[in-house]
Amino acid sequence: MCIGDLHEPFCYDGYLEHCVEAYYKYNCNTVVFLGDLIDNHYSSFHTADPDGYGAGNELERAIDKIQRWHEHFPVAKVCIGNHDAIVRRKAFEAGISKKWVRDFDEVLKVPNWEFREVHKIGNVIYTHGTGTTGRNSAANKSLQFGDNTVQGHIHTEASIIWEGRTWGMQVGCGVDRESYAMAYAKFFPKTYKISCGVVLGNGKTPILLPLTTLSKQ
Repeated sequence: MCIGDLHEPFCYDGYLEHCVEAYYKYNCNTVVFLGDLIDNHYSSFHTADPDGYGAGNELERAIDKIQRWHEHFPVAKVCIGNHDAIVRRKAFEAGISKKWVRDFDEVLKVPNWEFREVHKIGNVIYTHGTGTTGRNSAANKSLQFGDNTVQGHIHTEASIIWEGRTWGMQVGCGVDRESYAMAYAKFFPKTYKISCGVVLGNGKTPILLPLTTLSKQ
């Protein structure tokens, strides 16, 4: 089960239910969050909305919403996204030892979620995709890694592209584009692709699942 960027507390209404339905429909046995669980808008490199949540309030709301995900998926693997890492990066730049910084699972209250930049399950690499852009990003990563690759990060792309014997899947995202935290994307020509994905057959079959698909099947 591959879950796209959440950017809590700015996740799209209904995305959680969509992912839960996909999990059971396809009899999944492993869950991978592809990163950017939280937005950290108040501290991001985009201009913060002065009328938005303060630092404490945004984090508290994000934690509350992530608890709903944790209830459904108590064990999961998580790729660390660029938004997840914002506070850690700023602490590093300020000269603060990592010994003073708590781990993600402790801050977000999600025991049994394993946080890494990259996870590998069988012949499939799962990563956030920090630093990549464009429709072919996951496919290019598959060529780089030499393994099938699944990534998030790019909200406007959802595709599966084969490169010879390997494939790359851009999962899309679960982000509400109308939230104030996404104001920087207001004039993007492409829409956000609200979708999740599954990988079946020990890495042989990637499937994209846009939000509207499951209820119609």
